[in-house]
Amino acid sequence: MEPLLLLMLLCTGLGAIVGVLAGLLGIGGGLVIVPALLYMLQHLMGISVENAMPITIATSLSTVIFTGLSSALTHYRLGNLDVDIFKYSGIGIAIGALLGAQFAASISGVLLQRIFAILVVLIALQMVFNRNRVSVHDVSKAKLSTIGLGSGFISALMGIGGGALIVPSLVWFRVNIKKAIGCASACGVLIAFFGSLSFVYAGWQQPYLPEFSLGYVFLPATLGIAISSMLTAPIGAKLTNKLDTVKLKRIFAVFLVLVSIRMMIGIE
Repeated sequence: MEPLLLLMLLCTGLGAIVGVLAGLLGIGGGLVIVPALLYMLQHLMGISVENAMPITIATSLSTVIFTGLSSALTHYRLGNLDVDIFKYSGIGIAIGALLGAQFAASISGVLLQRIFAILVVLIALQMVFNRNRVSVHDVSKAKLSTIGLGSGFISALMGIGGGALIVPSLVWFRVNIKKAIGCASACGVLIAFFGSLSFVYAGWQQPYLPEFSLGYVFLPATLGIAISSMLTAPIGAKLTNKLDTVKLKRIFAVFLVLVSIRMMIGIE
């Protein structure tokens, strides 16, 4: 079987898993896509780690556009999307995603990965051991813009949808977790859209990019993941309304721990 065809088939299976995660936990699935796609590009396409990393991150972001859109629409129909929260956080997200992608295309993100991995562990521990503890302050327009700016920058830099940052941040400011997850799904679309545009610009006419690339975005992988993820994202979103808040927090906390372990192991 041709390497490119095999890669697309594997990405289709990967997308099915990513779609459920996106709908259930409000993430774009990038934390699953990035290590899996990096392995495929290295072993199936023969691309070095140095060259494959920006391609992987950019392609992961591009898939979040489709996965997040499908999930966000489902959450909107279920009443889990607060338009005001999305509107004010989106301003910061657009700026942060543009800057984060440019930074990722030019500077190593190893130090940021270490910092983020530690923060992920702290967030997960807080959710597990202090489930009833929240901030005394309500969310505001300025806080939403700040959350969006930081989440957009880090998420674009790492090729993720932002749920791992946005959800716990909103929950801390006394936003219902189901509303937070619905908002994270919609915000992930903004992160992916502006981040992908920035990666296309940064990678335009780079000599080492594989065929069928648009800047740093590798279109065959995007297509394979997007097809199946859009079909399975509504399944995950519907599961959120069948789980109580305590169980949902525990699921998300476990997810955060797994994310941090993956990142710590992946750092060289």
